[in-house]
Amino acid sequence: MVILNDIILHLPAWGDSLVKIAVAGALGGAIGWEREAHGQAAGFRTNILVALGACLMMQLSMEMEVMYRHLSQMSVVRLDPSRIASYAIASMGFLGAGAIIKGRGTVRGLTTAASLWMVTGIGLCVGAGFIMPSVMVTLISLVLLSGLGHKLTRTIHQDLYSLLTVTCHCPLTTLKHLRNVLEMYGVQIHTVNCHKDVKDGLATYRLRLLSKDDIPRAQIMGDLLHLEGLESLSWEEADVP
Repeated sequence: MVILNDIILHLPAWGDSLVKIAVAGALGGAIGWEREAHGQAAGFRTNILVALGACLMMQLSMEMEVMYRHLSQMSVVRLDPSRIASYAIASMGFLGAGAIIKGRGTVRGLTTAASLWMVTGIGLCVGAGFIMPSVMVTLISLVLLSGLGHKLTRTIHQDLYSLLTVTCHCPLTTLKHLRNVLEMYGVQIHTVNCHKDVKDGLATYRLRLLSKDDIPRAQIMGDLLHLEGLESLSWEEADVP
């Protein structure tokens, strides 16, 4: 009965805590829904769990300060309400690193890792009572992660590194023609490696290229197919130096 009475007496505090947990879960779920819709591994459930855990840890950190507030300066107990929150942010780096995938020349999952880190911050802020800033950050994040954000990023043309391999029965004029075609489309040649088979008379050129990601690659390939003595042609993505 004593425990039940204590719970009843603290209903307003419990109610405030539950509201914060519900808000944190809703905000985290909103961002997680967007990530899930884009096929990311850290999606709906992951973001909700991160937000709920962060909110719970923040409330625990603040509650511990209240529990030991009555102690005087002579006490050996020293509490810092921000300590648990700081460790929560730091430890999120391990979970975020698991969402990052490094491929050949590209890195995927950085946005998802950043969103997990941000959801942790949202949960901590909600747990501390900063509801409106958390809602505002969530709305801005949803705008950036949604179609509008993708449209904005498409206007930024990035540098693209690629590797062009040409095998041909070709004289030196073919390499000159190859350079002319690439330069006509604004493609820069960084390095050229050549291997020649004396028996078959085949020459293989491997060119490391730098261009923008909006070049008409199909049209360039079509022009290169008219090279004299062409045997094979391949164009693939290269590692970023």
